[in-house]
Amino acid sequence: MLLLAKQPGRSSSDLLTLAVLVFLSFLLVWVAEGVAATDFEKLEVAAESGGGVRATARVIFPAPPAIILALLTDYPHWPDLFEVRMRVAELNIHDEIATIDLRIEHPLMPGEHRLITDSRMLPNGGLVTDLRGGDFKRYHRVWKLEPAGAGNQTRADFELVVEIESMVPDWLVAIAMRQELETHFRIVKQKALEHAKR
Repeated sequence: MLLLAKQPGRSSSDLLTLAVLVFLSFLLVWVAEGVAATDFEKLEVAAESGGGVRATARVIFPAPPAIILALLTDYPHWPDLFEVRMRVAELNIHDEIATIDLRIEHPLMPGEHRLITDSRMLPNGGLVTDLRGGDFKRYHRVWKLEPAGAGNQTRADFELVVEIESMVPDWLVAIAMRQELETHFRIVKQKALEHAKR
């Protein structure tokens, strides 16, 4: 616990914040290790040397690409695809580009944080989302969707790069992001199954 020893220039609130972050990191590692094996082919999440966190995944969804794309572009209902609390504050669609102003509440970042992005569909099937403004330094997300199986499944390649305006260390963001993406993929799968049965 030498990390938490009183250091010159550090207030007691700084030390308390650091102690909470250390506790949360151990808790998140414990929870992540206890999660049952997932049914996606791969998920890699790591802090980048220059700052930020990169995640890549390949996921098999139990519905055709049209259904998955419909779920991912149902912008007013984006918060339903995540466990983290968020809300769509504003949505504008112009020239096939959706500008979304999201307000996010996250346990690692006290208060409400703003993420403004532009999303557009890719010509070969998929979706790309890029940072436009808000409380993030970087945000870039790509979904590439292809038919799989007998055409009733989707093979999705996913990439996400995030850098937050925060004192939270990137390695801790990476631990939280892994758990949140696992949950996100499960929610999308469940909703895809519900839509495919209609």
